[in-house]
Amino acid sequence: MQVELRGMERLSLRERQVVVLKEMGWSTQAIARELGLSPSTVATLFNRARTKGYQVVVVLPADALGLLQKGEGGEGGGREAGDES
Repeated sequence: MQVELRGMERLSLRERQVVVLKEMGWSTQAIARELGLSPSTVATLFNRARTKGYQVVVVLPADALGLLQKGEGGEGGGREAGDES
């Protein structure tokens, strides 16, 4: 599994720090302690980041979801050369 945060270039450094920790499940109070900010500042930074827009994208391999039959995927992709179906 891979997690990507897209649109982070629109955010300030502090907003990025808060977003990353929030998306990792940290509480507002824990983030405030870690970054030396007040909880209300953390909430403001997070809300500002949300209005600027960013996306959390989770990328899962198809085999982890059970979408491929045995023999499909990986090297060769399960198709023979010249198979146009």
